[in-house]
This record gives sequence, C-alpha cells and structure tokens, in this order.
Amino acid sequence: MAYDRTTIAEGHEALSDKRILLIVGGGIAAYKALELTRLLRKAGIGVRPILTRAGEQFVTPLSLAAISEDKVYSELFSLTDEAEMGHIELSRSADLVVVAPATADLIAKAVHGHANDLASTTLLATDKPVLMAPAMNVRMWEHPATRRNVAQLKADGVLFVGPDEGAMACGEYGFGRLAEPPVIFEAILAALEGPAARPLAGKRAIVTAGPTAEPIDPVRVLTNRSSGKQGFAIAQALAELGAEVTLVAGPVAVPTPVGVKRVDIETAREMLSACEAALPADIAVCVAAVSDWRPESAAGTKMKKGAAGPPTISLVENPDILATLSKSPRRPALVVGFAAETNDVEAYAKAKLAKKGCDWIVANDVSVAGTMGGDDNAVSIVTTDGVERWDRTAKSEVARKLAERMAQALG
Repeated sequence: MAYDRTTIAEGHEALSDKRILLIVGGGIAAYKALELTRLLRKAGIGVRPILTRAGEQFVTPLSLAAISEDKVYSELFSLTDEAEMGHIELSRSADLVVVAPATADLIAKAVHGHANDLASTTLLATDKPVLMAPAMNVRMWEHPATRRNVAQLKADGVLFVGPDEGAMACGEYGFGRLAEPPVIFEAILAALEGPAARPLAGKRAIVTAGPTAEPIDPVRVLTNRSSGKQGFAIAQALAELGAEVTLVAGPVAVPTPVGVKRVDIETAREMLSACEAALPADIAVCVAAVSDWRPESAAGTKMKKGAAGPPTISLVENPDILATLSKSPRRPALVVGFAAETNDVEAYAKAKLAKKGCDWIVANDVSVAGTMGGDDNAVSIVTTDGVERWDRTAKSEVARKLAERMAQALG
C-alpha cells in the first residue's frame, strides 16, 4: 500500500489499531519528534511517548502529550507506574518501538544492555521490533565506537533510518542529521506492514530522469522539453516498495522524493558517469531524455551576432547510457528503457529493445498534448514477449504499476 506523504490523512483504517512507543532522546533534533508524532496521529496510529531527561531539555512533556493525545512517561521509579510494572507494560504494549532521535548514548546503552533509566530499561525489556533514527554530531556518528554499536544492533535485528547528510546545529557538515519526519514515517509504515509490503527491500535501483543540457557557450545549451516528472515518480514508487534508489536527475525543478538519493547532473557524459558510480544495482530505469548529440566544442565566451551570419555548430554523438548499462559487466538484473516518440511508437520501441539489449522498453507518444511536461501518461510496455498497452492515467499511477511489475520480475 502506498501512502501520500503530503496528505497522509484521514482514515487509514488498516493502521487505526497500530500503536507506536516513541522514545525521544536528547538533542536539538528532538523537536522533529513532535512533527513525527503529528504524522503518525494523522494516519490513525497511536503514539505513547517516553521522554528522556535529556530530551526534556529540548521538548516539553506538555507538547508531546498534547500532540500524541497520550500520557508522557519519563520516570523509571514512578510509584504509580511501576506499581504495575510500568516499564514491562510499556515495552510490550506497542507494535513497534521507535527511538527518534536515537543519540549516541541511547545507542550505546541499547547495544550493551544497560537499564539505568526508563528508555534503556524499556529497550531491554521489549519483545517488539525496534526502529532507531540516529542523530548526533558527524564526528560522533563516524567514531569507531558508534560504528561498532550500530553494526551490532543491526545484527541483533534493530532497524535503522538515516541519518542524513547536511549542515548541523553545531556548525559542522556531514552525516548525523536526523532523518526528516516523513522519511521516518515511511520507515515506520514499512516496519508495521512487514516485508510483504516492501518486496524490493534490500534491492538497489538507478533511475535517470529529466533532460540533459549540452553547453553551446556559457549561456546557451542544447536540451529538450522533458520535465522529469515520470522519472521522479518512478524513483518514489521504487523507494516506497523498499528499494535503495539513486536518482540521477538532469536540470529540472521537481522536489526530490522522500528517501531517495539524488545526484544532479547536466550533460549526458555526467549522467553516464553518475550511473556507473551507482553500480552495482539490481534495477536500472533509464527514463531521462538524453541528448543524442552535443556540440563538438563549447565556446569559451558568449557567441555574438555578426555580419557572417549564424555560427556553424558541429555535433558529435553522446554516449548511449541505456546500451552501456545493458552491456556492462556489472549489468543490473533488470534494465528498463524509455522511448519517447512522435510516430510509429511501438515499431520504434521494438527496434530500440533489440538494439539496446535492455529487458523492457516503456514507450509513449509525446505528440499527445500534455504528455511531455504534464501529469498524465499513456504507455506501452514492450518486451520480447510482446506489447502491453496501458490506458492514459496519472504519471504517479504509471510509476506505481511499473514498480510493482519490476518487483514481480525480480521475484
């Protein structure tokens, strides 16, 4: 089941009986736990918070209680709670235990089985799956002790989401930022749904999207009208099925899908280099409208009008990314190409399938108004077994169906 992160709302009946035990560790990123709680409650998932003493320095129990609509727990030796063996009840009352942010201290306590506060005792006593979202200074994240601890927890079956790379409150830059709440939310859904809902978990995918831009001079480029929408939708759909996705994107103004690694490029040669750097992979989906040719040489300064008339631009052929990936010694198990045509769509697609050596060609007629740059698409899936035609629908729906088909193909 796919969930729209921007309108996670009303009425996910399948989730209404699910409960999360949310442990909020200490760190500036703790404020994001409030947004995560809001997303979970909006989806109908119950949230019971445990707030550590350090966490209380960044968010208040009142804030968490108001958003979670539940009591906030913090004391291990509470007379009222522990009279009923509260830490045991808490540890087993939920479907999933989530630690966000998971500080270096909480991770270390969990790996060594410490139990000197409510959060660590609950982690030791739980018999439910645990998902950790780390957040800490980049040096702390890269420290050998933290790396050993994370490796051991993963070996013990603990799930992880993040951390992200970026600027931190301490002024440093690197990995250690807490994953954004929608990303953690997706990881929670995946953990609740189980492996059947994430058939591409453990698989790696490369998706190319958008146009390429080949420089003529410092201000002019040779490009095309591709919006990147279909490729970005496919990257998102693959990620939602559990794949680790690298999206190699030409110059487009489309938001990066949640949970997807994006590599921005301009030229066809840069796109090929980025794709090869992302290998090995299980899936490659070449959606991008790559320029077939590029200027043999780009002018170092802006070309000016003159009495001699327009300049002559000599073109040379660009590398064939689809064919290169299809014939690579590290060839992905499934290579899918796209064919944007204006006439004889299926005939050209069949010829392209044979020439490139890929497994599928997804063909579409871009002469239809609203296809290139629009939100809808009608495609034909061309394989050696024949042609399957799909009716015109939203590009997001095309992406979902393609991702599911790819998961089936990989078994």
